[in-house]
Amino acid sequence: MSGTAKKKPSRRGFLIGTGLVVTGAAVVWGDEASRLWWKVPGVDKQRTDGVVDQKGAQWVAASAGNLRTADRPADYRIDRIVIHTTEGSYDTAIRVFRDPLHAASAHYVVRAKDGHITQMARELDVAYHAGNRGFNERSIGIEHEAYAHKKGTLTEVMYRSSARLAAGICARYNIPIDREHIVGHIEVPGTDHTDPGPYWDWDRYLRLVREASGARL
Repeated sequence: MSGTAKKKPSRRGFLIGTGLVVTGAAVVWGDEASRLWWKVPGVDKQRTDGVVDQKGAQWVAASAGNLRTADRPADYRIDRIVIHTTEGSYDTAIRVFRDPLHAASAHYVVRAKDGHITQMARELDVAYHAGNRGFNERSIGIEHEAYAHKKGTLTEVMYRSSARLAAGICARYNIPIDREHIVGHIEVPGTDHTDPGPYWDWDRYLRLVREASGARL
């Protein structure tokens, strides 16, 4: 090629530059293209390692095999929080969510003794926590170091820390603070889980979330 010849723009560069994206056989324009551009092969959603969505949380990444990269809420609306209990220790939960063979993770894990929050998946990504694809895509999962059917494992400091976390999530995505939008794992359609169990105090928890959000009771 002559040194003076102009290089033709790539097809992908042209499509992205003009606001058009081809995904499979579909042609997408405008706002839809802005939501899907990062799904074009070779393009990744811009990330910064260690960034957390909740102030004060510690970042420990779950295995990439236990979640799906996404661009929520641009591609999937977030309108639910799912409450879980770990059925084991905090350390065990962190370990298994980092194990690619586990095939599950949650966005957050709250420790019992001090309410410490660890974020393991970005809120924009889909964590495999609910056992229901639709709920995974629309929700954020919070694990609590406790046992669903063992009395006395739910601590006051954990309730309050989780409530502040939930209030922050609700504020970020305009989620109503009620039992329709903050649910237990047991309430997810098709699940065989029973957490957070009979000892989880929903009235108390929602009151704490509202207090943390500054909303009137």
